[in-house]
Amino acid sequence: MPDMAVAPATTSANGELTDELKAEIQLAYRTWLAGRGFKPRRGQRQMIADIARTLTEDGDRLCVVEAGTGTGKTVAYCLAAIPVAMAAGKRVVIATATVALQEQVVLRDLPDMQRHAKLDFTFTLAKGRARYVCLKRLDERIGGFSDGYEGQLFEPPDAEDLTVYRELQSSFGNGSWDGELDSWPDALPRNLWTPLVNDRAGCAAGRCSYYQQCPFFRARRQIADADVVVANHDLVLADLSMGGGVVLPEPSETVFILDEAHHLPDKTRQHFTANVRLRVAGEWLTQVIASLETMKTRFDAPSQVAKASERLAKEAGDLRQLLLDVQALARQLPFERRDENTSVRRFPLGEVPAPIAELAKPLGAAFKAVGNVLRELGDVVQQVMDGEVEWANADQAEHWLPVIGQLSGRAAAGEQLFEDFGNGGEAMARWATLHSFERVDDIELTSTPLDPGGILQELLWQGCHGAVATSATLCALGTFERFIESAGIVAKAHQARIPSPFDFSNIAVFSVPAMNADGGSPMEHTEEVAAMLPDLLALERSALVLFTSWRQFNAVVDSLSDELRARCRLQDTASKQHLLNEHRGAIDDGEPSYLFGLASFAEGVDLPGDYCRHVVLTKLPFSAPDDPVDEAIAEALQNRGRNPFMEVSVPEASLRLVQACGRLIRHESDGGRITLLDRRIVTRRYGEALLASLPPYRLEVG
Repeated sequence: MPDMAVAPATTSANGELTDELKAEIQLAYRTWLAGRGFKPRRGQRQMIADIARTLTEDGDRLCVVEAGTGTGKTVAYCLAAIPVAMAAGKRVVIATATVALQEQVVLRDLPDMQRHAKLDFTFTLAKGRARYVCLKRLDERIGGFSDGYEGQLFEPPDAEDLTVYRELQSSFGNGSWDGELDSWPDALPRNLWTPLVNDRAGCAAGRCSYYQQCPFFRARRQIADADVVVANHDLVLADLSMGGGVVLPEPSETVFILDEAHHLPDKTRQHFTANVRLRVAGEWLTQVIASLETMKTRFDAPSQVAKASERLAKEAGDLRQLLLDVQALARQLPFERRDENTSVRRFPLGEVPAPIAELAKPLGAAFKAVGNVLRELGDVVQQVMDGEVEWANADQAEHWLPVIGQLSGRAAAGEQLFEDFGNGGEAMARWATLHSFERVDDIELTSTPLDPGGILQELLWQGCHGAVATSATLCALGTFERFIESAGIVAKAHQARIPSPFDFSNIAVFSVPAMNADGGSPMEHTEEVAAMLPDLLALERSALVLFTSWRQFNAVVDSLSDELRARCRLQDTASKQHLLNEHRGAIDDGEPSYLFGLASFAEGVDLPGDYCRHVVLTKLPFSAPDDPVDEAIAEALQNRGRNPFMEVSVPEASLRLVQACGRLIRHESDGGRITLLDRRIVTRRYGEALLASLPPYRLEVG
């Protein structure tokens, strides 16, 4: 095969899959197979053909594909979508749910397409702002703050925090760290990282003195010309919620590949959730007032700041009293205790009590008014930075813009929450959470959409040029029905289910050992899991142990002997990537190593061969029974005469179970054992459906 790039073909005027384009895709596939020394896979060929045909059709151009482990789905959707999009003059956005897959696509799969399929395209990586350090903020956290601006937003760092910040700064300066959260080797607590990032409203962009070095804008500069942009679901949703085309390409000019698409409905729900802590909101209001008073002093009382301060004083008085009134009402709610520090009151069918709903409308208006003052002041500060408005000490304007942006962002969050609480309706789940601390408590109000599919239909599916939703687990209990409904995909979208090529019955055992307690008896079950685990880990030199709750995770870890615990890599003791690297290193050195984690370790973790010979599942992965969103969804279904347990809980547990089991077999040479320490799969009626949804492992029941 000659070593030459495959030039993009063109589609016909009506968008059909032309013979020329079809030949280009086939040539790229043959070239890739030859370059890698692989034989063609039936499922992979089917997936390529399904995607190529769907994306060149008239109409919605939506394709839903479940591709079993080993299909090679990333290669399939790249070989189909990239030539089709480029031939049509469109761009491709590949969005994943996990950082691990995002990095795999960027570091391994797309370079592989260029090298071995000889496809001629450019690509880049895009992440949300919150994944990049703001160098100005990092510098100010280390160097201290001038009177009254940045320091008002966050508590000053203590000596231990300063040590971490100096290490971050030094590592960025010498080039050993690129400024991304995901590439830092240790786990950074949220309270350390949050003060280091900036939102869109508070960013000075090209006016910032750190602009040329900025990790965020350095990444963004590569997006404008790339044929393929690799992002994540959160960034896609953020861009769409701003109208589309703000960070990523215009939706109408884009083919979206939504990998790990089973996460998309939940990601959408989380993105459009609004919450406000009432006591914190009062403290925020004090910060706003203090910030404007300090601005008057720092800039020698310019008229724009003085007028903003006067307007704010009027609006703040109303807002402060309204916050106190709604807090007093919320304290009277009949909260239900969930744990030592948390109590919850969910509002049935999303109906907020009338007294709180009546206060919510003026609260939303008051937050909006304060936000307007801040946004207008932010515009003036930008004009000062541009030299269009003259202020004394104008050189400090750069430092104030992020402060105003942060404050106005919180105003927008308050406006959204209270507008929703005031409008009511069954489309949202709404609840109050009482957070209790040693000396003070706070009440948090939250609303979240129950129908993420409606949002996706409006913002994504209707507006994009084409889209592919794919995952190894989209079918719940053998059907796409649950995913189609929750993701809002039209019924006429092309659907394909491609089985895994692996011979599961000969390479993997699914074991359900005899136990006295099952997952429905938490205390007894945890004690029995703790007693059984040492012997189970002794069966293999490597294992992945997956829990469904931190409570059981911590209890079992505490029960381990010091010797065994030293061989365990525990989630949240370091970054995920660092733990995986340590685990692989131990196995390579001939030492036993066991990874312990929760849901984030149940997918997106690639441990082929000896790196994982045993997956231990401590419990069936049902959602927490007291989660307010799940409660609201169940209530809404019951209100329509439907069965939430069989229609939602069991199908979602099925998806999570398949994902978790999928950690064992990643490649043809893999093999080993899966142990489920939950007898409900063989004693309850729904267990038969869960077993049937699994690949055909060899079943052993004790």
